[in-house]
Amino acid sequence: MKVIGIGDNVCDKYEHLKTMFPGGQALNFTVYAKMLGAESSYMGVFGTDEVAEHVIRTLDEMGVEHGHCRQYEGENGCARVTLVDGDRVFLGSNRGGVLKEHPLDLTADDLEYIKGFSLIHTSNNSYIEDELSKLYGTGVPVSYDFSGRWNEPERVAKVAPYAEYVFLSCGSVSEDEVREICRSMKEAGCRNIIATRGSYGAVFYDGEAFYEQPPKLVEAIDTLGAGDSFATAFLVSFTESREREPERMKTDREFYQAELRKALASGAEFSSKTCMVQGAFGHGKTF
Repeated sequence: MKVIGIGDNVCDKYEHLKTMFPGGQALNFTVYAKMLGAESSYMGVFGTDEVAEHVIRTLDEMGVEHGHCRQYEGENGCARVTLVDGDRVFLGSNRGGVLKEHPLDLTADDLEYIKGFSLIHTSNNSYIEDELSKLYGTGVPVSYDFSGRWNEPERVAKVAPYAEYVFLSCGSVSEDEVREICRSMKEAGCRNIIATRGSYGAVFYDGEAFYEQPPKLVEAIDTLGAGDSFATAFLVSFTESREREPERMKTDREFYQAELRKALASGAEFSSKTCMVQGAFGHGKTF
């Protein structure tokens, strides 16, 4: 199975450690998928500073293909971060650096290349919304992470027609409110909605039923990347099930539910492991 992350990459600069760690929602997905045994590639935009050099070097070290990326003169995406009791606190960012000025404009060659994958994952920080119709046209299922921006009607309207999966960060939202948000996202056109709730676990909604996944609680070293790792492990497992048994996943509700619960449990398990590593997936470099 081959998956691709398209969009943002950054280095999270930990001010208290003077160490930067590669990250970004699309990049994290790509790296986590590789760690889970999938064949993965990354497509995005790099700058020309030491941050970009570190991200590229890390991808090369991990064996992640990135030959369809662009590179422009200027700052790579970066964010300033600190930790309070193991929880990340963002102090500011350059809003994607060169990606903001040079968002991806997918070519016919890019789209032909993308057709070779089983799943596309992208995010709200990727400046990709105007390209989603092109991605949808490849026939490859699209996953989109809203993070906390599920409450922006214009963004939802741009994403909903094209996304097979959407992820919502709802850590500070009550259970009843989460269910109402999931219903509204379904009404907007989203197909499969996954709301992550931090220490309260996650909720999946497919328009027919809600499925709850409790968290696997650990003494976290660093929660950065926890949501991305949950999403990746869920998507890798669920996509594998859909490829292995496509007809049963459509027609056998009991089988579908069992595979869905397995994918949710995989997300919780992998997310807990991510919380035991500094940065999204390690590979720190002093600055």
